Amino acid sequence: MARLAAQLIRVHHRFDPGRFDVLADDLESGYEQWLRRALLDDKVVVTLASVGERVVGYAYGELEGLDWIDLIGEHGRVHDLFVDESFRGRGIGEALMRETVTRLVDLGASRILLDTAWSNEAARRVFARIGYRPTVIEMMLTPLAPGK
Repeated sequence: MARLAAQLIRVHHRFDPGRFDVLADDLESGYEQWLRRALLDDKVVVTLASVGERVVGYAYGELEGLDWIDLIGEHGRVHDLFVDESFRGRGIGEALMRETVTRLVDLGASRILLDTAWSNEAARRVFARIGYRPTVIEMMLTPLAPGK
């Protein structure tokens, strides 16, 4: 899973390096350490897709409480969805999302948020098929660095 998460980070960086700028030297190791801690939380949902022993896709979500910044009460949030490029187009991403949504609802989520890179049209189509609808558009300003 950490291998796929590192690929997801790199894809987002290619989409917009000014927005997605976390690129550590060893993304796989960093994500694996973070994930080991996250999995101890009973509000975390991880769904995996595998072919034989190989993990080819994953989704990561969690049940979250009241969020004054996003102006929303208790809710689920899907943070990651990624399918290895060689396995895309087979419905794996949609199946992962549907299972993750089911598990978040089982934890008590009555609504589930997610963010996606604007340029990731394929992911937006998957999310729309499941029933997600756009609610917020994140915008970013990159002011000139001091002294320029």
